[in-house]
Formats: sequence, structure tokens, C-alpha cells
Amino acid sequence: MDNNEDNLNENLDNNENNVENTESNENSNIDVTKTQEYEELNDRYKRLLAEFENYKKRSQKEKDNIYGMITGDVVATMLPIMDNLEKAAEAKTDDEQYQEGVKLVARQFQDSLKRLGLEEIETVGKRFDPEFHDAVSHIEDDTKGEQEIVEEYRKGYKIGNKVIRHSMVIVAN
Repeated sequence: MDNNEDNLNENLDNNENNVENTESNENSNIDVTKTQEYEELNDRYKRLLAEFENYKKRSQKEKDNIYGMITGDVVATMLPIMDNLEKAAEAKTDDEQYQEGVKLVARQFQDSLKRLGLEEIETVGKRFDPEFHDAVSHIEDDTKGEQEIVEEYRKGYKIGNKVIRHSMVIVAN
């Protein structure tokens, strides 16, 4: 009987070891599954975060572009007013105080537009550039350089790199 008891005890030990190994394998499989699930969720999180950052950048860029376009359109509608104020300031009059008042209003208007980023395009003495200038006439003058601007008919303006209104100029040679 001792031999049978020993065999029985040995079988019980083997069964316990098998159960432990099975539990260990199951725990190991659960750990692998959890790790894979974690990595998938972490990857998904990183992708969503990157997409959100790209969305924020794209939205800000669109907002800046829209602001620039609207500002340019508003300023473009005001340029004829500024032209007329400048002409009124240069007009001859006997009333010097009136003329000085018009000059002050013109300067104030110009300053307001400059705060919006408006810049005057340089012309006389510069080389003709079709991106900034419209040539309305051409003259031959040996004292001037090739495609040099000699006179300005109408001032041109830009905001940053965007031309709001091209300068109308006379070009030499």
C-alpha cells in the first residue's frame, strides 16, 4: 500500500504542477494580451494627439489668412479716400488753417492704415517690378537706367507681401 500511496501522492504533485503551469501560461497570455492592448491604445492616443495638433495649426493658419484677406479688402476700399485726402491737403487755398486741418486728418488716416500693416510701395528711382508696379507709359531717357521708374501716377500699397494696389508708373528705357 505504501507504493500506491506514493504513486497517489506523486500523481497529486504532478497534477498540482500541471495546474500551476496552466495558470502561469494563462497569466502569461493575459499579460501579453494586455500589453498588446495597451500598445494599441497608446498608439491610437498618439495618433489622435498628432491629428489634433495638426488641426490646431491648420485652423490658426486659416484664421490668419482670413484676417489678412479681410484686412486687405477693407484697406483697399479706403485707399481712394486716402488719395482724395492727400489731394485736398495739397490743394491751394487762402485759408491756411483749413488746409492744415485737412493735412492733419490725412495724416491721421494714413497712420490708422499703417497700424493695419499698410506700406507704400517704393517707385521713383527703383527698377520696374510687375509684381508691384503697373507701367502706364514708357519714355526713352539716356540719363536713366534700364527699366527705371521715373514718375509715379498713383501710389501703390501692400500689406506684408500682399499687394493691395499696384503703383501706376512711367518707366524709362
